[in-house]
Amino acid sequence: MRTAARTTPSTIGTDVLNAVSVDVEDYYQVYNFRGIDRTHWDGFESRVEASTIRVLDILDAAGVKGTFFCLGCVADQHPSIIRTIAERGHEVASHGWSHTPIWDLEVDAFREEVVRTRALLEDLSGTEVIGFRAPSFSVTERTRWALDVLVETGHRYDSSIFPVRHPDYGIPGSEEGIHRLDTPGGASLVEFPMTVARFLGRTIPVSGGGYFRLLPFSITRWGLRQANRKGRPAVFYLHPWEVDPDQPDLRDRTSRLGAFRHYTGLRRTEPRLRKLLKMFRFTSLRDVLERGGHL
Repeated sequence: MRTAARTTPSTIGTDVLNAVSVDVEDYYQVYNFRGIDRTHWDGFESRVEASTIRVLDILDAAGVKGTFFCLGCVADQHPSIIRTIAERGHEVASHGWSHTPIWDLEVDAFREEVVRTRALLEDLSGTEVIGFRAPSFSVTERTRWALDVLVETGHRYDSSIFPVRHPDYGIPGSEEGIHRLDTPGGASLVEFPMTVARFLGRTIPVSGGGYFRLLPFSITRWGLRQANRKGRPAVFYLHPWEVDPDQPDLRDRTSRLGAFRHYTGLRRTEPRLRKLLKMFRFTSLRDVLERGGHL
């Protein structure tokens, strides 16, 4: 089984090598549309294949390799996406099967999801899958048990913990840099937490996603530079649907806040991403972790 190819991005703006990641899911599968019954997903137009190829083209144009955290159900429906990601030299990692937050799963159901997803992704990509990111960053204090399941099922690193206080996710006060954490069951797992910055004593999320679209670009640039000045690799993430401003409008399937979070700034994502890729050095999470001696 071959491993994902590495890359050495061009040096622009900082000497620290950061990680860029993509959570591969379709627009209607996101947490803001959690009110949509999963049995109805087949009734929506799927756009994940084209939007993922768009992200791949953007990364290729910048000479950057990244990590793609893929949903098992997407891989099952669109196996060519996984093959293309691997063929272009990017890391394939797991995002679980159904995009169900861990807090809505029992232990056995979560184990079944990650085992099934890892097996399929490895079969399609021909690469070893060692990384995991929970849907909706749902590794929290009440779901830390999931870390033991990840170790048991062969995962070597996690990138799910957000060191912030948020109504839906986060572990406030958790370690902000890459570290090896002890699981509740006494095992050990590498954690590459989502990047935050400090402003006037407050912890600010600067990792990407909605924060990248909703806040001024300068906030992301400042936050990543703050992490780099401390010698910490930052991790940036986005979703394929965020470079697809012409996706179907489902505002009537969520709240006003959910619609605001999902649709605001979609046309800004691609130009901002291209700009960010020129300002910082990026590679995959696995590459950052291996170069740093964490794996």
